Amino acid sequence: MRETLAGTGMLVRLGLRRDRWLLPVWVLGFALVAYSTAAAGAGLYPDERSRVEAANALNATASIVAMFGRIYDPSSLGALSLIKYTAFMTAVLAVLMVVLIVRHTRADEESGRLELLGGGRLGRDAPLAAALLIGLAASLAVGLLSAAALTAGGLPATGSLAFGLGWTATGMAFCAVAGVAAQLTASARAANGLSVGVIAVTYGLRAVGDLAEPGPSVLSWLSPIGWNQQIRAFAGDRWWVLVLPVALCILLIPAAFSLRARRDLGAGLRDERPGPAVGSLTGVWALAVRLQHRVWVAWAVAFVVFGVVVGSLIGNVAEMLSSPNAQDMVKLLGGASALQDAFLAAEISVMGLLAAAYGVTAANHLRGEETAGHTEALLGTATTRSRWASSHFAFALAGVTVLMVLTGVSIGVGAALAVQDAGLIGRAMVASLAQIPAAWVLTSVALAVFGWVPRLAGAVWGVLLAFVALGEFGVLWNAPGWLMDLSPFRHSPLLPVGADSVPDLVALTAVAAGLAALGYFGWRRRDLAP
Repeated sequence: MRETLAGTGMLVRLGLRRDRWLLPVWVLGFALVAYSTAAAGAGLYPDERSRVEAANALNATASIVAMFGRIYDPSSLGALSLIKYTAFMTAVLAVLMVVLIVRHTRADEESGRLELLGGGRLGRDAPLAAALLIGLAASLAVGLLSAAALTAGGLPATGSLAFGLGWTATGMAFCAVAGVAAQLTASARAANGLSVGVIAVTYGLRAVGDLAEPGPSVLSWLSPIGWNQQIRAFAGDRWWVLVLPVALCILLIPAAFSLRARRDLGAGLRDERPGPAVGSLTGVWALAVRLQHRVWVAWAVAFVVFGVVVGSLIGNVAEMLSSPNAQDMVKLLGGASALQDAFLAAEISVMGLLAAAYGVTAANHLRGEETAGHTEALLGTATTRSRWASSHFAFALAGVTVLMVLTGVSIGVGAALAVQDAGLIGRAMVASLAQIPAAWVLTSVALAVFGWVPRLAGAVWGVLLAFVALGEFGVLWNAPGWLMDLSPFRHSPLLPVGADSVPDLVALTAVAAGLAALGYFGWRRRDLAP
Protein backbone atom coordinates (compact mmCIF):
# COMPACT_ATOMS: atom_id res chain seq x y z
CA MET A 1 0.00 0.00 0.00
CA ARG A 2 2.86 2.35 0.83
CA GLU A 3 4.38 1.81 -2.61
CA THR A 4 1.14 2.55 -4.43
CA LEU A 5 0.85 5.88 -2.57
CA ALA A 6 4.48 6.96 -3.06
CA GLY A 7 4.70 10.59 -4.15
CA THR A 8 1.27 11.60 -2.83
CA GLY A 9 2.66 14.47 -0.80
CA MET A 10 4.57 15.81 -3.78
CA LEU A 11 1.42 15.71 -5.94
CA VAL A 12 -0.58 17.48 -3.23
CA ARG A 13 1.96 20.30 -3.15
CA LEU A 14 2.00 20.45 -6.95
CA GLY A 15 -1.80 20.52 -7.10
CA LEU A 16 -2.06 23.27 -4.51
CA ARG A 17 0.49 25.30 -6.42
CA ARG A 18 -1.45 24.86 -9.68
CA ASP A 19 -4.66 25.92 -7.92
CA ARG A 20 -3.14 28.65 -5.77
CA TRP A 21 -5.52 31.21 -7.29
CA LEU A 22 -8.49 29.01 -8.15
CA LEU A 23 -9.10 27.44 -4.75
CA PRO A 24 -8.91 30.67 -2.69
CA VAL A 25 -11.37 32.33 -5.08
CA TRP A 26 -13.82 29.44 -4.68
CA VAL A 27 -13.51 29.29 -0.90
CA LEU A 28 -13.69 33.04 -0.34
CA GLY A 29 -16.49 33.37 -2.88
CA PHE A 30 -18.75 30.98 -1.00
CA ALA A 31 -17.92 32.63 2.32
CA LEU A 32 -18.60 36.09 0.91
CA VAL A 33 -21.95 35.03 -0.51
CA ALA A 34 -22.88 33.50 2.85
CA TYR A 35 -21.93 36.63 4.76
CA SER A 36 -23.74 39.04 2.46
CA THR A 37 -26.91 36.92 2.57
CA ALA A 38 -26.86 36.68 6.36
CA ALA A 39 -26.23 40.41 6.73
CA ALA A 40 -29.02 41.34 4.32
CA GLY A 41 -31.61 38.95 5.77
CA ALA A 42 -32.35 40.98 8.89
CA GLY A 43 -33.13 44.05 6.80
CA LEU A 44 -35.41 42.18 4.41
CA TYR A 45 -37.35 40.39 7.17
CA PRO A 46 -37.16 42.58 10.29
CA ASP A 47 -39.72 40.71 12.42
CA GLU A 48 -41.14 37.25 12.89
CA ARG A 49 -44.43 38.13 11.21
CA SER A 50 -42.75 39.15 7.96
CA ARG A 51 -40.61 36.01 8.03
CA VAL A 52 -43.57 33.69 8.55
CA GLU A 53 -45.58 35.33 5.76
CA ALA A 54 -42.66 35.16 3.31
CA ALA A 55 -41.81 31.55 4.23
CA ASN A 56 -45.42 30.41 3.88
CA ALA A 57 -45.67 32.07 0.47
CA LEU A 58 -42.50 30.33 -0.68
CA ASN A 59 -43.58 26.94 0.67
CA ALA A 60 -46.92 27.33 -1.11
CA THR A 61 -45.26 27.83 -4.50
CA ALA A 62 -44.51 24.45 -6.05
CA SER A 63 -41.93 25.77 -8.52
CA ILE A 64 -39.90 27.40 -5.74
CA VAL A 65 -40.05 24.25 -3.62
CA ALA A 66 -38.85 22.25 -6.61
CA MET A 67 -35.94 24.61 -7.25
CA PHE A 68 -34.82 25.42 -3.72
CA GLY A 69 -36.64 23.17 -1.26
CA ARG A 70 -38.84 23.86 1.75
CA ILE A 71 -38.41 26.18 4.71
CA TYR A 72 -38.92 23.93 7.73
CA ASP A 73 -39.08 26.71 10.33
CA PRO A 74 -40.96 29.73 8.93
CA SER A 75 -40.00 31.87 11.91
CA SER A 76 -36.25 31.27 11.45
CA LEU A 77 -34.33 34.11 9.81
CA GLY A 78 -31.48 31.79 8.85
CA ALA A 79 -33.73 29.15 7.27
CA LEU A 80 -35.53 31.81 5.22
CA SER A 81 -32.46 33.78 4.17
CA LEU A 82 -30.52 30.71 3.06
CA ILE A 83 -33.27 28.88 1.18
CA LYS A 84 -31.36 29.18 -2.12
CA TYR A 85 -28.17 27.80 -0.63
CA THR A 86 -29.26 24.49 0.88
CA ALA A 87 -29.98 22.99 -2.56
CA PHE A 88 -29.00 25.21 -5.48
CA MET A 89 -25.66 26.49 -4.17
CA THR A 90 -24.94 23.03 -2.81
CA ALA A 91 -25.28 21.71 -6.36
CA VAL A 92 -22.90 24.45 -7.55
CA LEU A 93 -20.39 23.40 -4.87
CA ALA A 94 -20.76 19.78 -6.01
CA VAL A 95 -19.96 20.77 -9.61
CA LEU A 96 -16.87 22.67 -8.49
CA MET A 97 -15.62 19.70 -6.51
CA VAL A 98 -16.18 17.43 -9.51
CA VAL A 99 -14.18 19.77 -11.75
CA LEU A 100 -11.38 19.86 -9.18
CA ILE A 101 -11.10 16.08 -8.82
CA VAL A 102 -11.29 15.38 -12.56
CA ARG A 103 -8.73 18.11 -13.24
CA HIS A 104 -6.15 16.36 -11.06
CA THR A 105 -6.93 12.80 -12.16
CA ARG A 106 -8.45 12.04 -15.54
CA ALA A 107 -7.49 15.36 -17.14
CA ASP A 108 -3.85 14.94 -16.11
CA GLU A 109 -3.86 11.40 -17.52
CA GLU A 110 -5.39 12.61 -20.77
CA SER A 111 -2.77 15.34 -21.19
CA GLY A 112 0.11 12.90 -20.53
CA ARG A 113 1.25 14.76 -17.41
CA LEU A 114 0.84 11.75 -15.11
CA GLU A 115 2.69 9.49 -17.53
CA LEU A 116 5.61 11.90 -17.44
CA LEU A 117 5.56 12.12 -13.65
CA GLY A 118 5.27 8.36 -13.46
CA GLY A 119 8.79 8.09 -14.84
CA GLY A 120 9.95 8.93 -11.31
CA ARG A 121 9.00 7.32 -8.03
CA LEU A 122 5.25 7.76 -8.22
CA GLY A 123 2.80 5.19 -6.91
CA ARG A 124 -0.16 4.03 -8.96
CA ASP A 125 -2.71 5.40 -6.49
CA ALA A 126 -0.88 8.64 -5.66
CA PRO A 127 -2.70 10.90 -8.19
CA LEU A 128 -6.14 9.82 -6.99
CA ALA A 129 -5.13 10.11 -3.35
CA ALA A 130 -3.66 13.57 -3.88
CA ALA A 131 -6.74 14.79 -5.76
CA LEU A 132 -9.07 13.52 -3.06
CA LEU A 133 -6.99 15.11 -0.30
CA ILE A 134 -7.13 18.46 -2.10
CA GLY A 135 -10.87 18.13 -2.72
CA LEU A 136 -11.69 17.08 0.84
CA ALA A 137 -9.56 19.91 2.26
CA ALA A 138 -11.24 22.43 -0.06
CA SER A 139 -14.68 21.22 1.03
CA LEU A 140 -13.69 21.58 4.67
CA ALA A 141 -12.36 25.08 4.07
CA VAL A 142 -15.56 26.14 2.30
CA GLY A 143 -17.72 24.81 5.11
CA LEU A 144 -15.78 26.22 8.06
CA LEU A 145 -15.14 29.63 6.52
CA SER A 146 -18.79 29.92 5.42
CA ALA A 147 -19.92 29.00 8.94
CA ALA A 148 -17.73 31.75 10.35
CA ALA A 149 -19.09 34.17 7.75
CA LEU A 150 -22.70 33.36 8.64
CA THR A 151 -21.94 33.91 12.31
CA ALA A 152 -20.28 37.23 11.51
CA GLY A 153 -23.38 38.15 9.52
CA GLY A 154 -25.52 37.86 12.63
CA LEU A 155 -26.91 34.32 12.48
CA PRO A 156 -26.70 31.85 15.42
CA ALA A 157 -23.34 30.09 15.69
CA THR A 158 -24.81 26.61 16.12
CA GLY A 159 -26.97 26.82 13.02
CA SER A 160 -24.11 28.40 11.08
CA LEU A 161 -21.83 25.49 11.94
CA ALA A 162 -24.52 22.97 10.96
CA PHE A 163 -24.99 24.75 7.63
CA GLY A 164 -21.25 24.96 6.96
CA LEU A 165 -20.64 21.31 7.81
CA GLY A 166 -23.50 20.40 5.49
CA TRP A 167 -21.65 22.08 2.63
CA THR A 168 -18.45 20.33 3.72
CA ALA A 169 -19.99 16.86 3.85
CA THR A 170 -21.82 17.26 0.53
CA GLY A 171 -18.68 18.55 -1.18
CA MET A 172 -16.75 15.56 0.13
CA ALA A 173 -19.44 13.16 -1.09
CA PHE A 174 -19.24 14.49 -4.64
CA CYS A 175 -15.44 14.43 -4.53
CA ALA A 176 -15.84 10.69 -4.03
CA VAL A 177 -18.39 10.49 -6.86
CA ALA A 178 -15.95 12.23 -9.20
CA GLY A 179 -13.16 9.89 -8.08
CA VAL A 180 -15.23 6.89 -9.17
CA ALA A 181 -16.28 8.55 -12.44
CA ALA A 182 -12.62 9.24 -13.29
CA GLN A 183 -11.94 5.51 -13.20
CA LEU A 184 -14.93 4.51 -15.30
CA THR A 185 -14.34 6.89 -18.20
CA ALA A 186 -11.45 7.44 -20.58
CA SER A 187 -11.61 11.23 -20.92
CA ALA A 188 -11.98 14.25 -18.67
CA ARG A 189 -15.03 15.42 -20.58
CA ALA A 190 -16.77 12.07 -20.06
CA ALA A 191 -15.84 12.02 -16.38
CA ASN A 192 -17.23 15.52 -15.88
CA GLY A 193 -20.34 14.64 -17.83
CA LEU A 194 -21.00 11.47 -15.84
CA SER A 195 -20.47 13.24 -12.51
CA VAL A 196 -22.61 16.25 -13.42
CA GLY A 197 -25.27 13.82 -14.60
CA VAL A 198 -25.27 12.26 -11.14
CA ILE A 199 -25.66 15.74 -9.63
CA ALA A 200 -28.58 16.49 -11.95
CA VAL A 201 -30.31 13.22 -11.05
CA THR A 202 -29.85 13.78 -7.32
CA TYR A 203 -31.15 17.32 -7.67
CA GLY A 204 -34.20 16.02 -9.52
CA LEU A 205 -34.85 13.34 -6.90
CA ARG A 206 -34.72 16.01 -4.22
CA ALA A 207 -37.11 18.25 -6.14
CA VAL A 208 -39.72 15.51 -6.61
CA GLY A 209 -39.33 14.35 -3.03
CA ASP A 210 -39.75 17.86 -1.61
CA LEU A 211 -42.96 18.39 -3.61
CA ALA A 212 -44.62 15.47 -1.85
CA GLU A 213 -47.13 16.30 0.87
CA PRO A 214 -46.40 16.74 3.68
CA GLY A 215 -42.83 16.14 2.46
CA PRO A 216 -40.14 15.16 2.16
CA SER A 217 -40.73 11.75 0.62
CA VAL A 218 -38.27 8.88 0.39
CA LEU A 219 -36.90 10.33 -2.88
CA SER A 220 -35.37 13.26 -0.99
CA TRP A 221 -33.59 10.78 1.26
CA LEU A 222 -32.04 9.11 -1.82
CA SER A 223 -30.28 12.35 -2.76
CA PRO A 224 -27.05 13.70 -1.19
CA ILE A 225 -28.35 17.20 -1.96
CA GLY A 226 -31.56 16.26 -0.18
CA TRP A 227 -29.50 15.13 2.80
CA ASN A 228 -27.99 18.60 3.05
CA GLN A 229 -31.48 20.08 3.25
CA GLN A 230 -32.55 17.59 5.88
CA ILE A 231 -29.80 18.79 8.21
CA ARG A 232 -32.25 21.69 8.64
CA ALA A 233 -29.70 24.25 9.74
CA PHE A 234 -31.40 27.05 11.73
CA ALA A 235 -34.53 24.88 11.85
CA GLY A 236 -33.64 22.20 14.38
CA ASP A 237 -30.01 21.39 13.43
CA ARG A 238 -30.30 17.63 12.82
CA TRP A 239 -26.63 16.74 13.21
CA TRP A 240 -27.12 13.02 12.68
CA VAL A 241 -27.90 13.58 8.98
CA LEU A 242 -24.21 14.45 8.45
CA VAL A 243 -23.50 10.75 8.89
CA LEU A 244 -25.09 9.99 5.50
CA PRO A 245 -22.69 11.89 3.18
CA VAL A 246 -19.74 10.82 5.32
CA ALA A 247 -20.84 7.19 4.95
CA LEU A 248 -21.10 7.68 1.19
CA CYS A 249 -17.49 8.89 1.17
CA ILE A 250 -16.39 5.88 3.18
CA LEU A 251 -18.11 3.64 0.64
CA LEU A 252 -17.04 5.32 -2.62
CA ILE A 253 -13.43 6.27 -1.91
CA PRO A 254 -12.22 2.65 -1.43
CA ALA A 255 -14.32 1.73 -4.48
CA ALA A 256 -12.46 4.36 -6.53
CA PHE A 257 -9.08 2.94 -5.50
CA SER A 258 -10.26 -0.59 -6.25
CA LEU A 259 -11.39 0.47 -9.73
CA ARG A 260 -8.09 2.27 -10.31
CA ALA A 261 -6.25 -1.00 -9.69
CA ARG A 262 -8.25 -2.68 -12.47
CA ARG A 263 -7.32 -0.37 -15.34
CA ASP A 264 -4.26 0.89 -17.20
CA LEU A 265 -2.99 4.46 -17.16
CA GLY A 266 -4.92 6.54 -19.68
CA ALA A 267 -7.68 3.94 -20.07
CA GLY A 268 -11.11 3.72 -18.53
CA LEU A 269 -13.10 0.74 -17.33
CA ARG A 270 -15.87 1.72 -19.73
CA ASP A 271 -14.68 1.48 -23.32
CA GLU A 272 -15.41 4.39 -25.63
CA ARG A 273 -17.47 3.56 -28.70
CA PRO A 274 -15.49 3.74 -31.95
CA GLY A 275 -16.67 6.12 -34.63
CA PRO A 276 -17.80 5.11 -38.12
CA ALA A 277 -15.22 3.55 -40.40
CA VAL A 278 -15.74 6.28 -42.99
CA GLY A 279 -15.85 9.89 -41.79
CA SER A 280 -18.35 12.42 -43.08
CA LEU A 281 -16.84 15.73 -41.89
CA THR A 282 -16.08 18.18 -44.67
CA GLY A 283 -13.84 20.74 -42.95
CA VAL A 284 -12.88 22.52 -39.74
CA TRP A 285 -16.30 24.17 -39.44
CA ALA A 286 -18.04 20.80 -39.39
CA LEU A 287 -15.38 19.49 -37.02
CA ALA A 288 -15.99 22.35 -34.56
CA VAL A 289 -19.71 21.62 -34.59
CA ARG A 290 -19.04 17.91 -34.11
CA LEU A 291 -16.77 18.57 -31.14
CA GLN A 292 -19.00 21.07 -29.37
CA HIS A 293 -22.62 20.38 -30.27
CA ARG A 294 -23.34 17.85 -27.52
CA VAL A 295 -22.18 20.18 -24.77
CA TRP A 296 -24.21 23.00 -26.29
CA VAL A 297 -27.34 20.84 -26.44
CA ALA A 298 -26.97 20.06 -22.74
CA TRP A 299 -26.72 23.79 -21.97
CA ALA A 300 -29.72 24.51 -24.20
CA VAL A 301 -31.92 21.93 -22.44
CA ALA A 302 -30.94 23.36 -19.05
CA PHE A 303 -31.69 26.93 -20.22
CA VAL A 304 -35.13 25.96 -21.51
CA VAL A 305 -36.12 24.03 -18.39
CA PHE A 306 -34.82 26.71 -16.05
CA GLY A 307 -36.45 29.44 -18.13
CA VAL A 308 -39.90 27.86 -18.04
CA VAL A 309 -39.67 27.26 -14.29
CA VAL A 310 -38.47 30.80 -13.57
CA GLY A 311 -41.07 32.34 -15.84
CA SER A 312 -43.86 30.46 -14.09
CA LEU A 313 -42.90 32.12 -10.78
CA ILE A 314 -43.99 35.55 -11.95
CA GLY A 315 -47.53 35.07 -10.70
CA ASN A 316 -46.26 34.74 -7.12
CA VAL A 317 -43.82 37.66 -7.16
CA ALA A 318 -46.08 40.10 -5.37
CA GLU A 319 -46.72 37.59 -2.58
CA MET A 320 -42.99 37.30 -1.87
CA LEU A 321 -42.77 40.89 -0.65
CA SER A 322 -44.93 40.99 2.43
CA SER A 323 -43.28 44.03 3.97
CA PRO A 324 -45.60 47.11 3.77
CA ASN A 325 -42.62 49.29 2.88
CA ALA A 326 -41.73 46.98 -0.01
CA GLN A 327 -45.31 47.04 -1.28
CA ASP A 328 -45.40 50.83 -1.12
CA MET A 329 -42.16 50.99 -3.07
CA VAL A 330 -43.61 48.71 -5.75
CA LYS A 331 -46.63 50.98 -6.09
CA LEU A 332 -44.39 54.01 -6.53
CA LEU A 333 -42.42 52.17 -9.22
CA GLY A 334 -45.54 51.46 -11.25
CA GLY A 335 -47.48 48.67 -9.60
CA ALA A 336 -47.45 44.94 -10.24
CA SER A 337 -46.26 45.26 -13.83
CA ALA A 338 -43.12 47.05 -12.63
CA LEU A 339 -42.51 44.30 -10.10
CA GLN A 340 -42.94 41.68 -12.80
CA ASP A 341 -40.46 43.50 -15.04
CA ALA A 342 -37.98 43.75 -12.18
CA PHE A 343 -38.30 40.03 -11.48
CA LEU A 344 -37.88 39.05 -15.13
CA ALA A 345 -34.95 41.44 -15.53
CA ALA A 346 -33.16 39.92 -12.54
CA GLU A 347 -33.63 36.36 -13.76
CA ILE A 348 -32.69 37.17 -17.36
CA SER A 349 -29.53 38.91 -16.19
CA VAL A 350 -28.57 35.71 -14.35
CA MET A 351 -29.13 33.76 -17.55
CA GLY A 352 -26.92 36.28 -19.34
CA LEU A 353 -24.11 35.49 -16.91
CA LEU A 354 -24.58 31.77 -17.51
CA ALA A 355 -24.53 32.34 -21.27
CA ALA A 356 -21.24 34.21 -20.86
CA ALA A 357 -19.91 31.20 -18.93
CA TYR A 358 -20.87 28.99 -21.85
CA GLY A 359 -19.13 31.38 -24.25
CA VAL A 360 -15.92 31.18 -22.24
CA THR A 361 -16.15 27.38 -22.15
CA ALA A 362 -16.67 27.12 -25.91
CA ALA A 363 -13.94 29.63 -26.77
CA ASN A 364 -11.46 27.93 -24.43
CA HIS A 365 -11.92 24.80 -26.52
CA LEU A 366 -9.31 26.40 -28.77
CA ARG A 367 -6.73 25.99 -26.02
CA GLY A 368 -7.80 22.42 -25.34
CA GLU A 369 -7.36 21.48 -28.99
CA GLU A 370 -3.94 23.12 -29.05
CA THR A 371 -2.60 21.37 -25.96
CA ALA A 372 -3.94 18.03 -27.22
CA GLY A 373 -1.90 18.40 -30.39
CA HIS A 374 -4.94 18.44 -32.69
CA THR A 375 -4.28 22.00 -33.86
CA GLU A 376 -0.80 21.16 -35.09
CA ALA A 377 -2.18 18.30 -37.20
CA LEU A 378 -4.91 20.48 -38.72
CA LEU A 379 -2.55 23.35 -39.53
CA GLY A 380 -0.36 20.87 -41.38
CA THR A 381 -3.11 20.78 -44.02
CA ALA A 382 -4.43 23.64 -46.13
CA THR A 383 -6.37 24.99 -43.15
CA THR A 384 -5.30 28.49 -42.15
CA ARG A 385 -4.90 29.68 -38.58
CA SER A 386 -7.71 32.21 -38.87
CA ARG A 387 -10.11 29.72 -40.36
CA TRP A 388 -9.47 27.16 -37.65
CA ALA A 389 -9.81 29.69 -34.82
CA SER A 390 -12.95 31.15 -36.42
CA SER A 391 -14.66 27.76 -36.48
CA HIS A 392 -14.66 27.46 -32.68
CA PHE A 393 -15.04 31.17 -31.96
CA ALA A 394 -18.03 31.53 -34.28
CA PHE A 395 -19.65 28.47 -32.70
CA ALA A 396 -19.16 30.07 -29.28
CA LEU A 397 -20.75 33.36 -30.38
CA ALA A 398 -23.62 31.59 -32.11
CA GLY A 399 -24.12 29.31 -29.12
CA VAL A 400 -24.40 32.30 -26.77
CA THR A 401 -26.90 33.95 -29.10
CA VAL A 402 -29.17 30.93 -29.42
CA LEU A 403 -29.04 30.27 -25.67
CA MET A 404 -30.32 33.77 -24.97
CA VAL A 405 -33.02 33.40 -27.63
CA LEU A 406 -34.12 30.20 -25.89
CA THR A 407 -34.03 32.09 -22.59
CA GLY A 408 -36.36 34.76 -23.89
CA VAL A 409 -38.79 32.24 -25.36
CA SER A 410 -38.85 29.90 -22.36
CA ILE A 411 -39.10 32.60 -19.68
CA GLY A 412 -41.66 34.51 -21.73
CA VAL A 413 -43.83 31.46 -22.32
CA GLY A 414 -43.63 30.41 -18.66
CA ALA A 415 -44.56 33.91 -17.51
CA ALA A 416 -47.34 34.30 -20.10
CA LEU A 417 -48.95 31.04 -19.07
CA ALA A 418 -48.71 32.00 -15.38
CA VAL A 419 -50.47 35.38 -15.66
CA GLN A 420 -52.24 35.03 -19.04
CA ASP A 421 -50.31 37.91 -20.61
CA ALA A 422 -48.89 37.10 -24.04
CA GLY A 423 -47.08 40.42 -24.14
CA LEU A 424 -44.55 39.07 -21.64
CA ILE A 425 -43.07 36.86 -24.36
CA GLY A 426 -42.00 39.86 -26.41
CA ARG A 427 -40.68 41.77 -23.39
CA ALA A 428 -38.69 38.77 -22.17
CA MET A 429 -37.28 38.19 -25.65
CA VAL A 430 -36.10 41.80 -26.03
CA ALA A 431 -34.49 41.75 -22.57
CA SER A 432 -32.75 38.45 -23.35
CA LEU A 433 -31.37 39.70 -26.66
CA ALA A 434 -30.03 42.77 -24.86
CA GLN A 435 -27.78 40.50 -22.74
CA ILE A 436 -25.99 39.02 -25.76
CA PRO A 437 -23.34 41.75 -26.38
CA ALA A 438 -22.06 41.54 -22.79
CA ALA A 439 -21.71 37.76 -23.09
CA TRP A 440 -19.92 38.29 -26.40
CA VAL A 441 -17.39 40.52 -24.63
CA LEU A 442 -16.42 37.70 -22.25
CA THR A 443 -16.22 35.25 -25.17
CA SER A 444 -13.91 37.66 -26.97
CA VAL A 445 -11.78 38.07 -23.84
CA ALA A 446 -11.21 34.30 -23.98
CA LEU A 447 -10.09 34.59 -27.61
CA ALA A 448 -7.78 37.51 -26.81
CA VAL A 449 -6.14 35.59 -23.98
CA PHE A 450 -5.77 32.55 -26.23
CA GLY A 451 -4.13 34.67 -28.89
CA TRP A 452 -1.52 36.28 -26.64
CA VAL A 453 -1.08 34.32 -23.39
CA PRO A 454 -2.68 30.89 -23.94
CA ARG A 455 -1.33 29.49 -20.69
CA LEU A 456 -3.64 31.90 -18.86
CA ALA A 457 -6.80 30.66 -20.58
CA GLY A 458 -8.20 29.54 -17.24
CA ALA A 459 -7.78 33.07 -15.86
CA VAL A 460 -10.75 34.20 -17.96
CA TRP A 461 -12.94 32.49 -15.39
CA GLY A 462 -11.43 34.78 -12.79
CA VAL A 463 -12.38 37.78 -14.93
CA LEU A 464 -15.96 36.52 -15.16
CA LEU A 465 -16.14 35.94 -11.39
CA ALA A 466 -14.74 39.43 -10.78
CA PHE A 467 -17.47 40.96 -12.93
CA VAL A 468 -20.11 38.93 -11.11
CA ALA A 469 -18.71 40.01 -7.73
CA LEU A 470 -18.74 43.66 -8.77
CA GLY A 471 -22.35 43.38 -9.83
CA GLU A 472 -23.46 41.59 -6.67
CA PHE A 473 -21.33 43.25 -4.00
CA GLY A 474 -19.86 46.39 -5.56
CA VAL A 475 -22.35 48.64 -3.82
CA LEU A 476 -21.78 46.92 -0.46
CA TRP A 477 -18.04 47.34 -0.91
CA ASN A 478 -18.41 51.00 -1.89
CA ALA A 479 -16.47 50.25 -5.07
CA PRO A 480 -15.78 53.34 -7.21
CA GLY A 481 -18.02 53.86 -10.21
CA TRP A 482 -15.20 53.54 -12.74
CA LEU A 483 -14.35 50.09 -11.39
CA MET A 484 -17.93 48.86 -11.56
CA ASP A 485 -18.23 50.24 -15.09
CA LEU A 486 -15.51 47.82 -16.20
CA SER A 487 -18.08 45.04 -16.08
CA PRO A 488 -19.88 44.69 -19.42
CA PHE A 489 -22.95 43.37 -17.61
CA ARG A 490 -23.39 46.76 -15.92
CA HIS A 491 -24.10 48.26 -19.33
CA SER A 492 -26.65 45.65 -20.38
CA PRO A 493 -30.13 47.23 -20.31
CA LEU A 494 -32.87 45.71 -18.19
CA LEU A 495 -36.63 45.78 -18.59
CA PRO A 496 -38.14 47.86 -20.00
CA VAL A 497 -35.62 48.05 -22.87
CA GLY A 498 -35.94 51.29 -24.84
CA ALA A 499 -34.23 53.06 -27.72
CA ASP A 500 -31.87 54.80 -25.30
CA SER A 501 -30.21 51.41 -24.73
CA VAL A 502 -29.01 51.09 -28.32
CA PRO A 503 -25.76 53.10 -27.86
CA ASP A 504 -24.68 50.86 -24.96
CA LEU A 505 -25.39 47.73 -26.96
CA VAL A 506 -23.47 49.07 -29.95
CA ALA A 507 -20.55 49.98 -27.68
CA LEU A 508 -20.46 46.51 -26.13
CA THR A 509 -20.54 44.90 -29.56
CA ALA A 510 -17.68 47.15 -30.68
CA VAL A 511 -15.64 46.17 -27.61
CA ALA A 512 -16.26 42.48 -28.34
CA ALA A 513 -15.16 42.98 -31.96
CA GLY A 514 -12.02 44.83 -30.86
CA LEU A 515 -11.05 42.11 -28.40
CA ALA A 516 -11.67 39.45 -31.05
CA ALA A 517 -9.47 41.32 -33.54
CA LEU A 518 -6.76 41.56 -30.88
CA GLY A 519 -7.00 37.82 -30.30
CA TYR A 520 -6.72 37.00 -34.01
CA PHE A 521 -3.70 39.30 -34.32
CA GLY A 522 -1.91 37.56 -31.45
CA TRP A 523 -2.83 34.08 -32.70
CA ARG A 524 -1.35 34.77 -36.14
CA ARG A 525 1.92 36.00 -34.62
CA ARG A 526 2.69 33.46 -31.92
CA ASP A 527 3.99 29.90 -32.09
CA LEU A 528 1.99 26.89 -31.00
CA ALA A 529 2.26 26.50 -27.23
CA PRO A 530 2.20 23.18 -25.37
